[in-house]
Amino acid sequence: MRKLIIAGGTGFLGQALCNHFKRDYDTIIILSRSENKTQGNIVYLQWDGKTLGGWCAELENATAIINLSGKSINCRFTDNNKKYILSSRINSTKIIGEAILKCKNPPEVWINGSSAAIYPNSETEAMSEFAAQNANGFMAEVTRAWEKAATDFILPQTRQLFLRTTLVYGLQGGVLPVLVNLVKKGLGGTMGKGSQKISWIHVNDFCSIIEWMLANKNAMGAYNMAAPEPVTNKKLMHLLRKKMGISIGLPAPELLIKIGAFFIRSEPELILDSRNVIPQRLIKKGFTFKYKLIEECIGALI
Repeated sequence: MRKLIIAGGTGFLGQALCNHFKRDYDTIIILSRSENKTQGNIVYLQWDGKTLGGWCAELENATAIINLSGKSINCRFTDNNKKYILSSRINSTKIIGEAILKCKNPPEVWINGSSAAIYPNSETEAMSEFAAQNANGFMAEVTRAWEKAATDFILPQTRQLFLRTTLVYGLQGGVLPVLVNLVKKGLGGTMGKGSQKISWIHVNDFCSIIEWMLANKNAMGAYNMAAPEPVTNKKLMHLLRKKMGISIGLPAPELLIKIGAFFIRSEPELILDSRNVIPQRLIKKGFTFKYKLIEECIGALI
């Protein structure tokens, strides 16, 4: 029986993976904090993301476990939120590693979340998986600790992969619905300098990469989950306005973004940082992106 396990699978990406894989697996197990329930071949099991429990038995003979657990970073980086952002990622990673170690027939593959925040900001240099991973800041520290929590485990029967994820574009969640709403309100102008790079990936390509990882037995280690062509903020906002037929888009200077971020309880760096990341390993290994250009992505979604 083919079985796929997704920890933290009730969010945008988890549900996208469920829809993508539900015809390919006999059972998909979703580990979440919500109550136990079954919907067709999708089974929701309760876990707290930090302790062993009945859920561990499901890892026996599973094809793979994908860990997407972690508190959203779309919040103010207060001391309490920082603690929760870090602990939710580290604890879930460690407990999955411990559960795999206890298996007689462990999952063939363990795909763990990570972040492109591990790379320094750059408007000019594209960051592949081989670039320096010496970014400063809270999320860079979290990402390094997150990956280390997984690599500390020696699992000879289980392939390990890390998703250094950029912004995933889809209409069911993530940042795109927020941007669309801003454009509708006439607030979809250039944000900050506008020259900051945005690395992105269409949600369908995100799911296809996971499928490729599961099928490709030579795939292991860290992969940048990004389309091949980053885009500037200025170009992205222009494309959104053009696609939606809205000519007016008030620009948002850096100071205004910082003030606005305070009031919506978010962090300005989510908009102002230049994330210039490319998927060099995927390209070299022959993965084919359906949406290579931002024009293709926006055209398919809006």
